[in-house]
Amino acid sequence: MNLKPTLNVGTIDRGLRIAVGVILLALVFIGPQTLWGLLGIIPLATGLMRWCPAYSLLGMNSCGQA
Repeated sequence: MNLKPTLNVGTIDRGLRIAVGVILLALVFIGPQTLWGLLGIIPLATGLMRWCPAYSLLGMNSCGQA
């Protein structure tokens, strides 16, 4: 049984996810200071882990791996 998820987030996708996540999290502390910025945890986490559960469900892969 393979418990390690297959990587499905590529380099450019990963960079964009991390950038968007950091920007959204910054909204919690600066800018409008709204808790909606906590949604930035999702793209930040998927970018850092290089695995997206939504991509797995949809059969998508931006890694370039087969």
